[in-house]
Amino acid sequence: MDESTFRKALFEIPLGDVRYHESINSTNDQALAWAAGGAPDLALVYAEEQTSGRGRGSRRWFTPPGTALAFSLVLRPLSGEGRSVARYSGLGAVAVCAALETMGLQPEIKWPNDVLIKQRKVCGILVEATWMGDRLENIVVGIGVNISPGAVPASELVDYPAGCVEGELKQPVDRLGLLVEILRALLTWRDRLCTDEFLTAWENRLAFRGERVSVQIKEGRAKVGKIAGLEEDGSLLLQADDGQEFSVQFGEVHLRRVL
Repeated sequence: MDESTFRKALFEIPLGDVRYHESINSTNDQALAWAAGGAPDLALVYAEEQTSGRGRGSRRWFTPPGTALAFSLVLRPLSGEGRSVARYSGLGAVAVCAALETMGLQPEIKWPNDVLIKQRKVCGILVEATWMGDRLENIVVGIGVNISPGAVPASELVDYPAGCVEGELKQPVDRLGLLVEILRALLTWRDRLCTDEFLTAWENRLAFRGERVSVQIKEGRAKVGKIAGLEEDGSLLLQADDGQEFSVQFGEVHLRRVL
């Protein structure tokens, strides 16, 4: 898509500012730098290609030109939102799910914020915060959505089976139209971030709910239990084999079925 068409499509969405790139190293890196330089709330960085896209941890996010959506949104926490930092990890995932659902798909969220369709990862979300002492300055929500088969990395390069939206729909997808739907949903749910309604929307879309899973906490360490839901702060609530419930906080975790 060209920049002129891109800007026209986003004209009616109340963003703070927009930066469009044909190619960029990482939309999150650029958004973080922009935020440090005074980017307004709801400033958007979009790229047709990322040459050094980042996933959670040290993983790379594969973004060939014209095959995916890759964008990052700068959020300046509003009154009360700073108390719900962990919920931002689910905000992007809920928005992507809501947009995909308008296309007749049934996406699920692999906690905390990957989006699956039929147990294949089609979207990854990277949330990064900047603090000034104990005050939350800004949040950058980075979202990458695999649209066409060209966006799907080789199996040996990923730690979870990957897919794409077109592969599930069996037809071409309007990337720009989907981007608009995601942004609309994100703004809608951002207004409800601190509510029980948002937590329920996140919880109801959890993948593997009620199933016994293994959650990798650190290298070589794991916790096992059935997914019971979410805690108020967005932590994953599990039920151990003895019936006792315990929670897992945000961090570098990997969700896996236990067969």
